[in-house]
Parts: sequence; C-alpha cells; structure tokens
Amino acid sequence: MKNTLVILCILAGLASCKKDKFETVPKISFVDVKPNVFSSDILSGARDFAPKLIMKVTDAEGDFGSDADTDSSFIYIKNLLTNSFDSVRFPNLDRAPKKDFDAEVSVNLFDFLECVDPGPVRPRTDTTYYEVYITDAKKNKSNVITTTKPVFFQCK
Repeated sequence: MKNTLVILCILAGLASCKKDKFETVPKISFVDVKPNVFSSDILSGARDFAPKLIMKVTDAEGDFGSDADTDSSFIYIKNLLTNSFDSVRFPNLDRAPKKDFDAEVSVNLFDFLECVDPGPVRPRTDTTYYEVYITDAKKNKSNVITTTKPVFFQCK
C-alpha cells in the first residue's frame, strides 16, 4: 500500500510537469516539399509549379502576418547546396486565430532554386536541401530545421 502511494505521487508529479504546446518563441517542424522535382527549362512563368515547402508552425501569440503591427515576421531560407540565404515575408494570416496558433504554412521555393555552375555537362540534376527558421513580430526566432526531403533541380 505504501509503495502504491509513492508510485501514484510520482506519476501525479510527472503528469503535472507536462510542457505546454504553445510558447512565446515560435516552433516549426518540417512536413513536406511538394513537388520535389523541378527543371530550370520551365523557369519563365513557372512560379506556380515550383516546389512548396510545407512546415508546421506553433506559437502562443500567433503574431505573424503582413499588417502594420507585424511587419517584422519573416521566413528565412538557406539553400544548403549553394549557401544562398534570403527571406520572405510571412504569409498574411488575418483569418487565423491569434492565440495558440497551430497551422501548416506553405512557402514557394521558386526564388530559392539555383543551379550550381553545371560546366560542360548538361543537363545535370542538383540535389538541394534547405535550412529554415522564422521570426515573429516581436523578433522571437524559432528553432532551425533542415528539410529531410530533397528537391531535385534539373539544370539545363
């Protein structure tokens, strides 16, 4: 009986230490890249067909978007093949709940596709991964993720 009471106290203590899913600092996780194949010969006018990075974002305040109050929320992307680094404004999320924000966000990778000088051998396919993090309106920086699914970019 005494051991049972001790075990129940330990389990109750562990259950009360459950970490809150939503924090002030945004958290991101990789979901997918769709499609993960793209060719440089269809670059003109092909923005809609470019790969999209899909990630899950959680944040306690949900302070993202493009209105005047949240002008500093960005998605930072680094192409690990070319080491080029740039950012895009966070999509407008006016319709999303602000408290306990939990959503999938899609980013078009069109501007982040770049051929390494293929030299005389053409066509050539480069395998590209990306490193990504976000900032919210209060300039809180999320964790940094690396895509686990490559983008196969055919350079012609």
